[in-house]
Amino acid sequence: MAHAPSVLLSGGTIIAFNEDTDSLEVIRNGALLITGDRIAGIYNTASPSNLPDGTDIVDCANSIISPGFVDTHRHGWQTALKTLSPNTTLPDYLARYIMTASSIYTPEDVYIGQLTGLLEALNAGVTTTLDHASHCWSKDATNAGLQASIDSGARVYWSPAFYRTNEYPLAEQIADLKELASKKPASDDLTTIGIAYDGWSIAPPEDNQAVISLVKELNIPVLTMHYMGGPWSGDNSPEALQPLGVLNTDMAVVFSHAMGITPLGARILRSTNQFISITPESEMHYGHSHPNGHLIQDQASLGVDTFLTFSTDLMTQARIWLQRTRSRLYDQVLERWEVPANNPMSVNQAFLMATRQGALALRRPDLGAIRVGAKADLVVFNGRSPGLLGWRDPVAAVILHASVGDIEHVLVDGKFRKRNGKLTFEGYDSVVDRFLASAERIQKAMVDQPDPVIEGRFWGGCEYGHATVVKACRGSGTGYGQQFLHKD
Repeated sequence: MAHAPSVLLSGGTIIAFNEDTDSLEVIRNGALLITGDRIAGIYNTASPSNLPDGTDIVDCANSIISPGFVDTHRHGWQTALKTLSPNTTLPDYLARYIMTASSIYTPEDVYIGQLTGLLEALNAGVTTTLDHASHCWSKDATNAGLQASIDSGARVYWSPAFYRTNEYPLAEQIADLKELASKKPASDDLTTIGIAYDGWSIAPPEDNQAVISLVKELNIPVLTMHYMGGPWSGDNSPEALQPLGVLNTDMAVVFSHAMGITPLGARILRSTNQFISITPESEMHYGHSHPNGHLIQDQASLGVDTFLTFSTDLMTQARIWLQRTRSRLYDQVLERWEVPANNPMSVNQAFLMATRQGALALRRPDLGAIRVGAKADLVVFNGRSPGLLGWRDPVAAVILHASVGDIEHVLVDGKFRKRNGKLTFEGYDSVVDRFLASAERIQKAMVDQPDPVIEGRFWGGCEYGHATVVKACRGSGTGYGQQFLHKD
């Protein structure tokens, strides 16, 4: 598809960002000019004059023009596992999929799963993804994930996860990443190599130092890790990382989940300007819960996590987090036998967490906001779709009413990745065929595995406990039922 040097999104309602007030502002019946990969102009009229020759004018009347969503925690390769675990827990997920995937997935499976996963995210308006690439169990699997990220056309911070294993020693993983980094095409500025590492409190100190040395040698821009706190094993907290000298640097450090963050951990994040990634649906699904995340939202962004089990879009995550936070803070008032007189969190705040805050977590102020000079990563919603008819506040429309089906256009770096409701990826139908063949084999192998036994203690730490199963039907049964996984 030919790409015009300039694109004008004409006649839409623009959710812009005012850097002077550090807040959102709305421009109605305006226009947005894209030249190259940047936003070149924002206008209060639908038809500005003196446009560059050959400008592609896109009619956006009745549409909402939003910055692209920034997902700061996703495992993109897991697309083939979709619907296998609607009722899983974290210990079950780890035992059933993470511990077995290397024996089932081929490099082709990793590639096609990662590619379709990122295209799924693009279709949902996620223009930037921080990918915690937990598929790096071999050199070929690692290479496949990176290549798929490059080929997707999305903006991806692809961060290979380092784990000490007998089959793929850490020293080999580091050497292979150095080779990958040296061979990555200089022309590709959409895919950035980061690092994911969860071993800070459980690996030998020499492993930690090897990762730190690699970060410095390759000038890695983003480091990410899982951190939960509370009864969950593994301390990847801000307190654990601060003495290692990796927080107070130019590198972005993103702590995924961080539900159990402490007051000291929060102070460290604020003093070093590092962020957490809250993945609301994931943390509710797996039982992480949210004891403290709402207390550090000034240093928080949003992520999706394991989209094999639930929603793939940031709108849903922002919506869930908004209502989860409201409910928690309302409960505090109700517990005092008082009636809430105000709403403790706004749709604007939820919108910023899904856009601007994610960009700041990656130390990319040129992302996640509509302003002149920012990257042209944009999402256009069809305001005439059934779910959005009647909207007046565009931010409320996106956060509380919009769905993936309402997204008309998605642009990354000024290029259409979705146009007129369809992905522009060349050869998408053949990609789908490749994926379906891969998924059928993977799913059958996964379904045929024996169920993991969850007993004793979680990674040698706290004991397992049992949640009360709800009853959803009359009579002697509960309605819990079985999973419908067998096709025979």
